[in-house]
Amino acid sequence: MPPEPRPVEGARADVNAAAPEAAWAAALLDWYDRHARRLPWRTGPAERAAGARPDPYRVWLSEIMLQQTTVATVGPYFARFIERWPTVEALAAAPREDVLAAWAGLGYYARARNLHACAQAAAARGGFPQDEAGLRELPGVGAYTAAAVAAIAFDAPAAVVDGNVERVVTRMFRIETPLPDAKPLVRVEVQRLTPRRRPGDFAQAMMDLGATICTPRRPACALCPWRAPCAARAAGVAESLPRKKPKAAKPHRLGVAFVAQRPDGAVLVETRPDRGLLGGMAGPPCTDWTDAPPDAAAVAAAAPIEAEWRAAAAEARHVFTHFTLSLEVLTARVGQGARPARGGFVPAEQARAAAPTALRKALDIGLAALRDVSALG
Repeated sequence: MPPEPRPVEGARADVNAAAPEAAWAAALLDWYDRHARRLPWRTGPAERAAGARPDPYRVWLSEIMLQQTTVATVGPYFARFIERWPTVEALAAAPREDVLAAWAGLGYYARARNLHACAQAAAARGGFPQDEAGLRELPGVGAYTAAAVAAIAFDAPAAVVDGNVERVVTRMFRIETPLPDAKPLVRVEVQRLTPRRRPGDFAQAMMDLGATICTPRRPACALCPWRAPCAARAAGVAESLPRKKPKAAKPHRLGVAFVAQRPDGAVLVETRPDRGLLGGMAGPPCTDWTDAPPDAAAVAAAAPIEAEWRAAAAEARHVFTHFTLSLEVLTARVGQGARPARGGFVPAEQARAAAPTALRKALDIGLAALRDVSALG
């Protein structure tokens, strides 16, 4: 019999009469042993059976990278980080600007700053704590990351809840409460389901189930090890869950980016303040990003160097999590000895490699416009 549907107010249905959780966990772990995804940061079931243990550093690094980012995107970044900084001590000793540059393109740049600070804190104490409470004391480690590292790296019976797990659990128990309000209900169920034996594998099995079988659209229910007890499947509503509150329209912000280039090809970049969006990242200087276009006085005040600025034909557009952005791109050629009011000149490719995506778009538009002007003579 499938578990009873969850009422919207969150009262649990009585599915404990036969204590089926152990059987469900065993079924999921059996499925995971056969179908676990092979990921570069993961110690799979076969390796574990042979006595290999997960590397806490790799587990932590992957979990930070995977926040709000796909596995496919993270893979190359993870490989480059591990090759360059194979241990938490190596990452801790790296200059922060090198870490931020290597992170460029992954987004959510506060993660990169916290990544470096966390590596330093972990290295200073001789490694990562093995429990959730200790992990939460590290910079940038929240409830989810602490649970994931504790479970996967140290086999602590922690309840690990990411987006995939939320989807699996809301369907398994037919939780109709929209997210994010349903999060406490989901956590209760994950805590109840997590077994004392192999909790790390169980957490990864839940993630894999959501990523490969219990997908957002057209879940492959016929292949699911939890097909029989799934309340949403029984009711024919699996694809409609989890429910989510309607999203508010994203505000739109505007600004100006300044792309200045010397005769040797070097371009002007500045490092943004640590606090705020894209903090600590380097890119072309910008005005503030505001709800209305900056006026001429604001643009003139923000210009990083005295020059004859010209507008590029295109503007840089980018979508952040909470707003969209349009940047007008102003370009200028300056003398080899030009002295900017802020920032400094670096080779163009170095600037591109270090810039976050939004600022790289503006830089590319500016450089293309400058090339076109040169081609016209």
